[in-house]
Amino acid sequence: MTDRQRRANAPWRNFYGRRHGKTLRPAQRAALETDLGPLRLPGVDWDANPNRTPLDPAALFGRRPIWLEIGFGGGEHLVHQAARHPGVALIGCEPFVNGVAMLLTRISSAGLGNVRIHPGDARDLFDVLPAATVQKVFMLYPDPWPKKRHHRRRFVTPEHLEPLARVMVPGAELRVATDIPDYVRQTLEQVPRHGFDWLAEGPQDWRRPWDGWVPTRYEQKALREGRTPHYLTFRRRG
Repeated sequence: MTDRQRRANAPWRNFYGRRHGKTLRPAQRAALETDLGPLRLPGVDWDANPNRTPLDPAALFGRRPIWLEIGFGGGEHLVHQAARHPGVALIGCEPFVNGVAMLLTRISSAGLGNVRIHPGDARDLFDVLPAATVQKVFMLYPDPWPKKRHHRRRFVTPEHLEPLARVMVPGAELRVATDIPDYVRQTLEQVPRHGFDWLAEGPQDWRRPWDGWVPTRYEQKALREGRTPHYLTFRRRG
């Protein structure tokens, strides 16, 4: 079977959202051209790995714990976590090219060496991550898709949560932040159905940010517009 035939057998997946935004500044274009290659997680894209051979986490990260941020936006939180936890390997997954460019400039400025990037769909990453690989996952202010007919596009659906649960270590932590009440509802409805326990014992557990929290630009916008952030913490069942 040729590579073209293998790629033709790739699952057809809807992708919703933007891949490109405003015209990149010269420094951002340069970062994509020179810095992304060494930090790009190999073997995730279908063209590079049509047989979907699993990644080897030990070869990529050694014995470091692996954390994952899905949809890192401009990279503020991911860079903060990487600098605060140098003994951890962080994977950032984001299909929005402008966000990837912003993250690359932040990584360079901070001099970080413990970040790898997948600039694409998280489902392609889940295809090749071995089971029970990831010890912590962040999903911060995901696209809310506010219209009811678009709720199936949200990340907190079986299409995403089932493979996410597979790649997480039993006992691993999933953090979800959102300012959209209906996204909170759907998250609390769907995430426990897919192998997670909600850890809140009282209102402060979802009203108060996590220790070491750094506000993202999306949270700052929500606060300016009068919306209330919710901080939801789940644990992967063993």
